[in-house]
Amino acid sequence: MLLYTNRQNFFNDICEIIRLFLPQATIELCEDNPGFSGADSLYVTLVDRDEHFVAEASLCFNGISYSYIHTAPYRDESALLEKRYGKRCIKVAAFRAMRKAFPETSLPWGSLTGIRPTRLLRELKLTEGEQNANRLMLNEFDVTEEKLRLADKIVTVQTEVLGSIRHDEVDVYIGIPFCKTRCLYCSFASQLRTQKTDMSAYLSALKRDILNGVKLVKANGLHVRALYLGGGTPTILTADELSDLIDFAITEYDVKPRTEFTVEAGRPDTITAEKLRVIKKYGATRISVNPQTMCDATLRAVGREHTSEDIRKCFMLAREIGFDSINMDLIAGLPGEDAHGMQCTIDEVIKLDPDCLTVHTLAIKRSSRLKEQLEHIALPAISEVERMTAIGSAGAEAMGMLPYYMYRQKYMAGNMENVGYSKADKVCIYNIDMMEDALSIIAHGAGAMTKRVFLGEQRIERVPNPKDIATYIEKLDRVHAERMELFEIR
Repeated sequence: MLLYTNRQNFFNDICEIIRLFLPQATIELCEDNPGFSGADSLYVTLVDRDEHFVAEASLCFNGISYSYIHTAPYRDESALLEKRYGKRCIKVAAFRAMRKAFPETSLPWGSLTGIRPTRLLRELKLTEGEQNANRLMLNEFDVTEEKLRLADKIVTVQTEVLGSIRHDEVDVYIGIPFCKTRCLYCSFASQLRTQKTDMSAYLSALKRDILNGVKLVKANGLHVRALYLGGGTPTILTADELSDLIDFAITEYDVKPRTEFTVEAGRPDTITAEKLRVIKKYGATRISVNPQTMCDATLRAVGREHTSEDIRKCFMLAREIGFDSINMDLIAGLPGEDAHGMQCTIDEVIKLDPDCLTVHTLAIKRSSRLKEQLEHIALPAISEVERMTAIGSAGAEAMGMLPYYMYRQKYMAGNMENVGYSKADKVCIYNIDMMEDALSIIAHGAGAMTKRVFLGEQRIERVPNPKDIATYIEKLDRVHAERMELFEIR
């Protein structure tokens, strides 16, 4: 696909619109108008006219031309807002021209390509009022009424949590980028831990990283609002390693009793009673036991070394040890599955009655084995995946849960979403803070991302940790200096 635009700063945004309809498209930027000589091409322009943006999109696909002109007012308040309004206008024009060529493509989130539609809706409500915000979502961005209702429910549930944020708080993330096996759909930069893997160097570096974060927090007079131990798979660590790491982190960060503390226990093939008791001993308030599916054949196909019965045993064991807030993750759209299989999985989950449920839509990530083997693997149709996510939503409702956070990913089936559901008193503060970019996060571990949220400024800046373990260890001091500079401590 050839692309010409007079606003090359929006090139990537226009490419995202094209890939809603043509996920595998290779897009080449043209310096001049490619014209309509028969080549597949998109010509998109944006001009400023009398406090209105006017975007014109002309598409040539398979020798047929399609076009759309979109006009949108904007308030000349700042360069940042002007850019935001211009981007919205040009994306809408490109989306509607493309939709004329592909009317059968189901895109429930319309022209929205960002990962946080709830954040957009919340901002629109604050700046435009509720009625106009809903109108913009439906008529400007072409979001369906069903997705608007979902986003609105989540915004409502999040109101109290986001309203409780204080300026002297941060969240803390600690990452263990190791797993027992690599799942078919996974693209995380996690390494496999074998019997020969020496974890001591990584854990030693992680402690140094944590101490650096503690210096930053103390220098700024900050306090920990929520702590999250994620992965990879944290329970790939031994019970002694878990005990040592968690004790170190909560002691150095002076984590107060009853502070939200989540451990992503994750895979049942790494969970033991001893590890769960360690996690409970050090004050974890919630854990995850993640099946992805309760179909044994699918578990084997995607590379999980556990069965549905292992999931049940781990879940009941966690209850016996005293965990009263347990999340379970499911994925809609796994190879070989359909709506009937999803219903069977949900029926089994309902019997266990977790406190939270996260329903993911399968995303075909570029660096996953699934992507490499895609031509040999049968995936359910988009319409089937939509039915599967609906079954997940109905199952959550049957367990008395409400949707409380949502995010979207690139290369996701049907341009859909991942939704976290929770019982009323069990929402995860960290998930809301992180997904809504509502609070700064100090992140430790290879591949983890520290971000500073400048409250009230609509500005976020980030400092990533290297993904490679050896590079992460080597650059600890450099990353610490960058984080201190980010938080204006020199």
